[in-house]
Amino acid sequence: MTTAWSSGNAADDTTNTRGWLVGHFIDPSEGVRSSKDVEVKWGTHPAGDKRPEWTSDDQRTTLVVLVSGHFRVDLTGGHHTMTRPGDYVMWGAGVDHSWEALADSVVMTVRWPSAA
Repeated sequence: MTTAWSSGNAADDTTNTRGWLVGHFIDPSEGVRSSKDVEVKWGTHPAGDKRPEWTSDDQRTTLVVLVSGHFRVDLTGGHHTMTRPGDYVMWGAGVDHSWEALADSVVMTVRWPSAA
């Protein structure tokens, strides 16, 4: 692998990073996957998997895209349930959130900037 480009499988390459594929917390030896600008997560969630606590006061922008399954994101002031591949929810700084996989689901999360 070079430091200028990378390839692989998101599910395989994220087993030791809780699903995170890109971000400041990726070892710099992984090359371009180590970034202070953006974080990317490949989330594989069995039905019933949820984040029981709310993430609060995050000061970044987040985009969650449904790859497969049925996935709900609870947000400050409402919620959104994604049912079709390509459905997404996006929020900005200061919006609290939690989530639940209503069926076996795969979601891709993009968050920026990457917090150090």
